[in-house]
Amino acid sequence: MNLIAVLALAALLQAQEKRPAPDVKDEKYGPHERNLLDLWKAKSESPTPLVVFIHGGGFLRGDKGAVNTMLIRLCLEKGISVASINYRFSKQAPFPAPFHDSARAIQYLRFKAGELNLDPARFAATGSSAGAGMSLWLAFHDDLADPKSEDPVLRQSTRLKGALPLDGQTSYDPRWIREHVGGRAHEHSALPLLYGLQPDELESEKAIKMYEEAAPIRHLTKDDPPVFLSYTGLDKPSDRSGVGIHSEKFGEALKAEMEKLGLSCELKVGPHNVEEQVAFFVKVLKKD
Repeated sequence: MNLIAVLALAALLQAQEKRPAPDVKDEKYGPHERNLLDLWKAKSESPTPLVVFIHGGGFLRGDKGAVNTMLIRLCLEKGISVASINYRFSKQAPFPAPFHDSARAIQYLRFKAGELNLDPARFAATGSSAGAGMSLWLAFHDDLADPKSEDPVLRQSTRLKGALPLDGQTSYDPRWIREHVGGRAHEHSALPLLYGLQPDELESEKAIKMYEEAAPIRHLTKDDPPVFLSYTGLDKPSDRSGVGIHSEKFGEALKAEMEKLGLSCELKVGPHNVEEQVAFFVKVLKKD
């Protein structure tokens, strides 16, 4: 059974579990029609930590409805609220738009934290594939808050307490992917579309600047939060174009770099385990 079939089966099994209705549905966090989020609020008299789910789909498809029902249920049981967001696709607005939408969703939820009973100091992110990569990018990137912005949402911090990517890419630089992942994973069709590049622009100075900015691994610094990397191990690089784009080799390279900086990075290869994921969130989102 290939990776796509496995993920489809997992989604089907998840759909069979009854999902609680969100407390907040289709909340607009930005001006675009895709800037929507759902929020499940943990029952608590005091402000709760929050996990933000960012869906996958190669930056070309997908929806906030992909959030795992068990993740929602177990987080709520532990007193952790859960949000799931949509963002602009690359065909609507190429890089950095999807990344900046995800950042804005974090900022919006912080801006509304008092109203939503959220603790703005205890936010983490998770996601699959493209959403996993954006979770890491948010975790490692310098704070995007603009204290001088006329938009009060954009004055909020984008920093996180932790990230848990599922089958995530730690770089979207095809040169890096060719070197560290191998095979023909670097030829995945979503990559040039992410950047809005034409074939004759793939090696241009414009392209290289975007490749480097989009790569989570390039933003690592000693003050970055812990991460838990989870890969199924089913997507092996090969001589087929694009295969291996979910390889655990992405995670192995990131773990090595994080360990050089003394940062906490757990790497698991095997079936995704939601109970382990929630245990990670409980650990990183506990009160200081």
